[in-house]
Amino acid sequence: MRLNKFLAHSGVCSRRAADLLIQSGRVAVNGVTVQKLGVSVDEKTDEVSVDGKKISLHENLLYILLNKPKGYLSTVKDDFRRPTVLDLVGKDKKVFPVGRLDLNTEGVLLLTNDGELTYRLTHPKFEIEKIYLVSVSGKMDEEILRSFQQGIKLEEGVVARGEGRIIRKGEKESVFELKLKEGTKREIKLMCQTLGLRVTNLVRTRFAHLTARGLKTGQWRYLSHREAHDLKKLAGLG
Repeated sequence: MRLNKFLAHSGVCSRRAADLLIQSGRVAVNGVTVQKLGVSVDEKTDEVSVDGKKISLHENLLYILLNKPKGYLSTVKDDFRRPTVLDLVGKDKKVFPVGRLDLNTEGVLLLTNDGELTYRLTHPKFEIEKIYLVSVSGKMDEEILRSFQQGIKLEEGVVARGEGRIIRKGEKESVFELKLKEGTKREIKLMCQTLGLRVTNLVRTRFAHLTARGLKTGQWRYLSHREAHDLKKLAGLG
């Protein structure tokens, strides 16, 4: 098994984050530091450690669905001791967010210790669908929606696309639904900013097939066996 995959299956972090751990010299195999990517390990006989702590394959995988409120960071810990989503689900669970929602973005957030699933759900090639409810100042029109669909250049080499439909059109504020299949940091706000729109509220209403139905803001629940199975199947693991 590839070392980064081993770390992901152990619940240490996602496969992408595992590559960074390896390159930074924090991972050792049988007591020898490994910094080269692509190294394979025998999960039955090799001893893997991170920062000197022995790591073993995770047998108890957790899948948690949180209806994230504003004011919480989508991270495991914060150097400035600001509230994180783990303050809501419990730091004893040793899970990490699948992707991120901005500090002031609400809605559906998946947390798990399944690193391989996290890698696939956040990789653009798997095109996991996400739906957002976006409130902006000013009036929306169909031309703006077409701009989302045609693609908006955010920076060199990055063109963001999405499908939208207007929910409410007003002179001072409009609300629309936006469907994305990729995701970069602050993508929706940057897309809107490029089109001269200021986002006043942002809620993720769906991630893959998951919604926050039945959960009040700040509440969470474990995924059912069926929900977890369907997610894995969607990510090519089922």
